[in-house]
Order: sequence, then C-alpha cells, then structure tokens
Amino acid sequence: MPSRASKGRLWWLSKFHRQLPRERGKELSADESRPINRGVHTHLTTPWLLLTSCCSVEHCGFHWSYLMYAFPEVVPLNIGGAHFTTRLSTLRRYEDTMLAAMFSGRHYIPTDSEGRYFIDRDGTHFGDVLNFLRSEDLPPRERVRAVYKEAQYYAIGPLLEQLENMQPLKGEKVRQAFLGLMPYYKDHLERIVEIARLRAVQRKARFAKLKVCVFKEEMPITPYECPLLNSLRFERSESDGQLFEHHCEVDVSFGPWEAVADVYDLLHCLVTDLSAQGLTVDHQCIGVCDKHLVNHYYCKRPIYEFKITWWLPNAYHAESSQLYSGSFCSSFLGLRMF
Repeated sequence: MPSRASKGRLWWLSKFHRQLPRERGKELSADESRPINRGVHTHLTTPWLLLTSCCSVEHCGFHWSYLMYAFPEVVPLNIGGAHFTTRLSTLRRYEDTMLAAMFSGRHYIPTDSEGRYFIDRDGTHFGDVLNFLRSEDLPPRERVRAVYKEAQYYAIGPLLEQLENMQPLKGEKVRQAFLGLMPYYKDHLERIVEIARLRAVQRKARFAKLKVCVFKEEMPITPYECPLLNSLRFERSESDGQLFEHHCEVDVSFGPWEAVADVYDLLHCLVTDLSAQGLTVDHQCIGVCDKHLVNHYYCKRPIYEFKITWWLPNAYHAESSQLYSGSFCSSFLGLRMF
C-alpha cells in the first residue's frame, strides 16, 4: 500500500493534471481525467505529458522523478509563420543545441491552431538550418551570413564551424585580425560617425565632410615619396624624435600599424564598416599634412576627405515630381494654344 506521502503526491499530480489543460483553454475528456494509477505512464495532454514513476520496494510507495513531454516521430513546425515538417531525430541530432533541448521532452512548446509547434523566430532561413541537420548541406555564399545568425541563435556548433570556413565569413576573420592591430579602430570609427552627424545637424545639411589621416608608418616620409627623400629618415637624431610625434590637424587619425596591409586596405575597411551602418561614404586624398617638423623634415602623412551623406533624394519622388511638372507644363502650353 502506498504511504500517506505517496497518496498526497498522487492527489497533487491529479489536481495538476486536471488544471493544466484549463490553462491552455482545453477540457479533459472523461478518460483523460481519470485518477493516476500506480505503475502506469499516463498521457495527460497534447503534446502528451508523460508521468514517469518508479515504485520503491523499500518505501512501498512511489518516487515521482520527473514530468516529460513526448513528441511525435514526425514533427510539424511553425517558425514565425513559415511551416516545416521534419523528423524528431533530426531536431535532436546534436545534443548541445537549442533545438535538441527544446524537443528533449523537458520543456513545453506551444502549438498553433493547426497543432504545429511554434517557435517565435523568423523562419526565412530555417530551411537551411534543417538541411544541415538532415544531411549537412551548406547554404550558398549569398546566404552564409544570414544562416550564421540562425546557427548562433539555435546554438548549432557544427554548423557554425562549417560556415566560419566559408566566404565571406572566412575573409571577415582575416580582416578582423588586421583590424585587431589597429589601436582604437572601433572608437575612431564611432567618432567619424558622431562628428559627421553633429556637423550635418548644425549646418542643416544633407551631408558632412571631415578630414581623416591614415598612415601606416610613424616616419614623416611615407612610402609614397621617392627613394631620395626616403633616405632622409636616417639623418634624424634621437633628440629630434619627439618633434616627429605630433598630431596632424585632422578630425580622426588612424595609424601606425605593423602588417602587410597598407593604407588602401584600411580605407576599404573604413568604407565597408561605415556603409554597413547604412551611410553613403565617399573619400578622396586631398594631400599630405606637410607640417614642418625640424630641419628639412615635413610630415608626409596622407590626408583624406570623407564625405558622409545622411540621406539620398528619393528617386521615386524625384521622378514623380518631374512627371507632374512635365504634365502641368504640357497642359499649360496646350491651353495657350487655343
């Protein structure tokens, strides 16, 4: 006979069993609401809530260990409105993933009106995730970045590793390794955006211009000068060293750095990262600093003018305006003819 404590647990679980469907707006049938019997795995609700029990001979009662949800072998899914169907084993293929945890039976997953298990996530690229879980198929290059974000969300480590070895992510790792050598790159990038924004607001302008110095070497004579001038760097004494350490009259300065990548590579990185923020960026070299340092030494760091455009004229409205003006002029001229 079960003990008083075991009877109490049975009563509580029976009460929980009857209340759970009400919370989901459902009613239990007479068969489903029967009392829980000893040694029986009882299906409670949809998805089926399995009650796992074991009888301890020593205590002559029940030891209720855990509650588990059981899922069908073929699982219908609703990922943010996009419908998919796959096997349960596919979702559980990699144990350390979010999908495997969700469909392990330890968690309740809501269903839509058609009984599909709902995940509140954009399902545009979920098909690529499923294809990898099914047969390790990888997405085409143009979808690699988007699928990588989904793999991060669902914590699918094997897919992340595969995508990181594909372009453009593989190239991005190399680019970030180069930028890692650049002191305060992100801070200076944010400074460019902030200065451009303030100037555009102050001047009520659509764009803003600012000066950016980009130099690879600390020497005042840059690699762009002729070899004769480059030889002058060796005439400098140690006492003159501090005279060469100056700040060019620019808004932001990048450099120096030690890498094969040159000034043009850094300029490309700047334009890429600014464009990724939705900004329209133009730049051109407007000369060198040319500040006198000492003796016959002048600063030869290149100076670039960056033009940050905050919005572009709407081509549609511009075209409509032209059509309207043309129609109005044609009508006006037509009236004058009569």
